Amino acid sequence: MPELPEVEVTRLGIQPHLEGRKVTAVQIVDGRLRWPVPSNLGKLLPGQKVWGIQRRGKYLLLEMDTGYLLIHLGMTGTLRVLPSSDALKIHDRVTLEFGKLSLRLHDPRKFGAVLWHPKSKGPIEGYALLKKLGAEPLLPEFAGDLGTDVLYQHSRKRSVAVKQFLLAGQAVVGVGNIYCSESLFEAGIHPIKAAGKLTRPQCARLANAVRVILKRAIDAGGSSLKDFVNSAGDPGHFMMQTKVYDRKDQPCKVCKTPIKQIVQGQRSTYFCPQCQKR
Repeated sequence: MPELPEVEVTRLGIQPHLEGRKVTAVQIVDGRLRWPVPSNLGKLLPGQKVWGIQRRGKYLLLEMDTGYLLIHLGMTGTLRVLPSSDALKIHDRVTLEFGKLSLRLHDPRKFGAVLWHPKSKGPIEGYALLKKLGAEPLLPEFAGDLGTDVLYQHSRKRSVAVKQFLLAGQAVVGVGNIYCSESLFEAGIHPIKAAGKLTRPQCARLANAVRVILKRAIDAGGSSLKDFVNSAGDPGHFMMQTKVYDRKDQPCKVCKTPIKQIVQGQRSTYFCPQCQKR
């Protein structure tokens, strides 16, 4: 956490406040994040305009005049747009000032990241942390037959369970733990099925399910298990819509069979043994 829907909700929240505005100041309150925050941001960014805010996987990409600011929310990070006059809170790590507005990264566990990629070093797509990421599930590259092809080709000869295959993010990005369980239920696929044994029709159902579930989660404002809030400070409500996740022993919403819970790769997986037969 946060996963793709939460990051996309954050992007949609901060975009209208920041695009077209110039950075007036940067404050690195505590730069000891997953990777050290570049110490020269305070000199580099003031005066630069935010031309656009994109998302690649779970990374937010703020395009500026001379480069891209990459922000990752880690496990407990949130981005808020607040009046610059508001006092800093404990665990606020980095702030970007835009006149009377402040973009603040709040990250209690410090697993997030704030990094810089100059345009002089090439397109952002070639950045080391981005270039090996899988397809974007909500873009045309993963729609219809293209999404089917992505899953089918990447899964061939893979003995790993389909749940772990999705979580790895090498075929398609952003299908975090909650969304894996929900997508596999939507597609009617058992989570321990070997990825290499997926048929082409199953890949088609799964690709469509991934898009459906992620869109539902974004529309619901994401999932708030502990820490996540959007840029306005509001929690997400997708957990109120889940059909299997965190519903152990509760009746399946389709067939009334009790939902099962197993552990895969130290992560909880939820499924319906009737709707998702092996």
